[in-house]
Amino acid sequence: MNVEQHRIDELNQPELAAHQRKLHFLAPDIPAFDKVMNNLQAFNVAIPSWALGTGGTRFGRFSGGGEPRSLEEKIEDVGVIQALNRSGNSISLHIPWDIPENAASIKALAAQKGLHFDAVNSNTFQDQPNQKLSYKFGSLHHVDKAVRKQAIEHNIEVIKYGVQLNSKALSVWLSDGSNFPGQLNFRQAFQNTLESLQEIYAALPDDWKMWIEYKPFEPNFYSTTIGDWGQSLLLANKLGSKASTLVDLGHHLPNTNIEQIVSLLLMEGKLAGFHFNDSKYGDDDLTVGSINPYQLFLIFNELVEGMDARGMTHATDIGWMIDASHNVKDPIEDLLQSVQAIKLAYAQALIVDRKALKAAQQENDVTLAQEILQQAYRTDVRPLVAEASLRSGGALNPINVYRQLKVRENLIKERGSKTVATGL
Repeated sequence: MNVEQHRIDELNQPELAAHQRKLHFLAPDIPAFDKVMNNLQAFNVAIPSWALGTGGTRFGRFSGGGEPRSLEEKIEDVGVIQALNRSGNSISLHIPWDIPENAASIKALAAQKGLHFDAVNSNTFQDQPNQKLSYKFGSLHHVDKAVRKQAIEHNIEVIKYGVQLNSKALSVWLSDGSNFPGQLNFRQAFQNTLESLQEIYAALPDDWKMWIEYKPFEPNFYSTTIGDWGQSLLLANKLGSKASTLVDLGHHLPNTNIEQIVSLLLMEGKLAGFHFNDSKYGDDDLTVGSINPYQLFLIFNELVEGMDARGMTHATDIGWMIDASHNVKDPIEDLLQSVQAIKLAYAQALIVDRKALKAAQQENDVTLAQEILQQAYRTDVRPLVAEASLRSGGALNPINVYRQLKVRENLIKERGSKTVATGL
């Protein structure tokens, strides 16, 4: 389904006066207003191909209807998101769930929608149809060299697909681990993983990156071979300059100080980017900002400060991507909410008084430092995000416009009420 520009403009019109009133009230209090707006307009978040269908749990899955039945239809859905918020201009593919059979035609369709391809993601955490060997007991860390070789070859195949789509990064997440003490030798499993990754790393084009994700548990519950950011960083340092650590916000134990992890990885030049989601208990994969928006702001506070200290470009020097599973929501609405939450946290971080905060830190003025951060967090920056969308041709209120255009109803008419997204 195409969302036409004139329809967005028409539906923006009734909200325009109220928006301008709020923006004019807020703008005088925003230092470097034009710079903030430029940053917000430039900032985009990659949409994962697997998030466009209704997610589920091991207990069940409840389709919402109109789900994309092919990669082409997934591109169309990301095109809807981009048209509405002008902040989702790239797609991150999961292979083999979304294999581009005709790369030239897929790239052309994406370009028509104003989209390009972000990182490509490999999958060795489940067995695929006609797969010769099983990953039941792991992939890159497996005790059987033949299984490791199969997993290595899959990752190299994913790189080849990515090259065809002009992607520049391979994202690797492993479920490798153990469920019971004594099941595996930790040191040997880690060494096997390193050697496997070294073979994959050698196949990377010169201008590519390898993003190494980590996770403390699930589906293995006694150990995971890349269980935390330190293990990921250790691998990245051993591999070389093209490897770095990918942070998934849900891949942490409760109460982990993710913002401190982010700060240190950024300081070391080893922060690859993010998989954004939110969680209450573990890797819940909930809508970004739905549970702990203050933590999201604190993460962005460290990101803005750290990237500025290194002279980095916020929008492009690390990877930004959503990774969520939504089994009770319209997937497109969920993604629109997630991008909105990310941009709100980013906008709040942009307006932190850095000079005053640094002075308070140097004086050990704990109260003032907290006040400075919370002043930015408590500022209603929704008019800034809405204005960035408006200036780029998007909707002032993307979800309202999505509903007024009856996008989901039209998708159900086109695709049916019982469709299941590829890969799910």
